Amino acid sequence: MNIQGEVAEGFEAVREAFVRNFEVLGDRGAAVAVYRDGRRVVDLWAGPRDVDGGDGGGEAWAPGTAQVVRSATKGVAAVVPLLLHQRGLLDLDAPVAAYWQEFKAGGKERALVRDLLAHRAGVPALDVPLTPAEAADGVSGARAVAGQRALWEPGSAHGYHAQTYSWLLSELVLRVTGASLGKWLAQEVTGPRGLEFWIGLPGAETARVGRVGPVEAPELPGAVRTRPRRNVSEAYADPSSLTRRAFAAITPPADENDPGYRAAELPASAGIGTARGLAGLYAALLGDTEDGAGLFTPDTLRLAGTELSSGPDQVLVVNTRFGPGTMLHSPASPLLSPASFGHPGRGGSLGFADPEAGIGFGYVTNAHAKSVTADPRAQALVRAVRAAL
Repeated sequence: MNIQGEVAEGFEAVREAFVRNFEVLGDRGAAVAVYRDGRRVVDLWAGPRDVDGGDGGGEAWAPGTAQVVRSATKGVAAVVPLLLHQRGLLDLDAPVAAYWQEFKAGGKERALVRDLLAHRAGVPALDVPLTPAEAADGVSGARAVAGQRALWEPGSAHGYHAQTYSWLLSELVLRVTGASLGKWLAQEVTGPRGLEFWIGLPGAETARVGRVGPVEAPELPGAVRTRPRRNVSEAYADPSSLTRRAFAAITPPADENDPGYRAAELPASAGIGTARGLAGLYAALLGDTEDGAGLFTPDTLRLAGTELSSGPDQVLVVNTRFGPGTMLHSPASPLLSPASFGHPGRGGSLGFADPEAGIGFGYVTNAHAKSVTADPRAQALVRAVRAAL
């Protein structure tokens, strides 16, 4: 494998782990970037731009190659409500209905903004799923979640809002700012810093985006084959379970390589970015970087890593921890340390910040494995970063 890019002295272990991801863990095309104290110390990429590029065939991954990162988008999207709160425009303790009156239907009148951000709003699934076209039209999703009955008393439990999070957060931001979440992010955050990340891909950036697709994890010599716990595997297999219904809120599944889907502003699942963009964004939350001024005040930085939900997840059927739009370090989703906050993407991608270590991390791949919150390739890179500190 021809690995491109560079690492700073002391971070050689990250390059070694990246090589092993291709040689042993079955990566196809991928990139990883790491910032420490505002300076990029890891910037690596390899493989074909498209998952189906074949061995040695197709266009090679380039420094600006971007990919769909699925739910790693959620951590980026969380920056928007946190900045709105920082600017005094959004009260996390206010009812969602104070900004979005239609949302109070179906037993959701007491749902707070912090409940919405921390997967406690009680609407992880829809009684009537949306088609991909409806999911992307900017209207149907908000109407559906506003009218959806709460599946539990908002605030009393938490469960991963895998798809519905797109429309919940998008509409809230629209009601507060008058702008769509993707446009606000581009104007206020990523654009001024030149960070390569979009929620709603502009047409001018289409050529840089690779094709993603599913891959099977390789059989590792001597490895002990493990199976998911029975209750977890049963939840994913049962079409009537809340787990399956949450992930099937868009039915049939959208084609992630379709230009229309990529252009849609779906902050739960359809963000597109480079590893540099993902890592650079998280680095900017911690303070000034080589890309521009820091984004968060000390209070907002603390808030981003504050636990709002923990324990049994009604959807993922494991114990999870969430902050305000962020996923926090836990056995189900290991990050760098207990201080870390960010978000994984189902299938592999991962982005996070660690305030204590001064780390901004981003990993993107075109090879979507079956992992949900703890992909072996991403975890290998995180362990290598930890060893380098």
